[in-house]
Amino acid sequence: MVRTLLVDDDALVRAGLRMILSSSDDVEVVGEAADGADAVAAVQAHRPDVVLMDIRMPVMDGIAATEALRRLPRPPHVIVLTTFQADEHVMSALRAGADGFLLKDTAPNEILNAIHLVAAGEAMLSPSVTRTLLSHLGNDDTTGRRRVAAQRLATLTEREREVAIAVGSGASNAEIAASLFMSEATVKAHVSRLLTKLELANRVQIAILVHDANP
Repeated sequence: MVRTLLVDDDALVRAGLRMILSSSDDVEVVGEAADGADAVAAVQAHRPDVVLMDIRMPVMDGIAATEALRRLPRPPHVIVLTTFQADEHVMSALRAGADGFLLKDTAPNEILNAIHLVAAGEAMLSPSVTRTLLSHLGNDDTTGRRRVAAQRLATLTEREREVAIAVGSGASNAEIAASLFMSEATVKAHVSRLLTKLELANRVQIAILVHDANP
């Protein structure tokens, strides 16, 4: 059972999401919150596996709330909800540690699929969506981000670097396994080591780091 928390300042949106999620036998809505501050408290109270997080909210927005959740000892997976695809708020949320994003008009079955994917530690962004996201990030090097990212990738072994680049392309574990001639279990182990070694929250942040390094 995937324990899920709904966070949106619009009660109608929360009601709609609850109705969608209730159609699944293995997704349970354990709580709701109307802003980011309440979301942090609700996560500590209910310990969800996945949080569906609106970006634009009063008191504390979804970006700040995601950052706060990432600092918890056992942070949940976060999927941000937005009405705009790949805008600057989505980028900020992904850099803050969100596992991906969904448009609010996403089909119900796709919302459920995204929840299951992130709960399992898989990527929820398809290669095409990943490319769209990364193209919006641009190649601005004014902050030295590219140099720092390249230095971090340089700490990896050749195999780890290959897996990181594959993750950066939006490939799933199965696709990486096939392209690099290894088992899915080995890919999962490599991804886990990458997250630990690079001190990243999830696969999306691996993709952003690879993009920033421009290997």
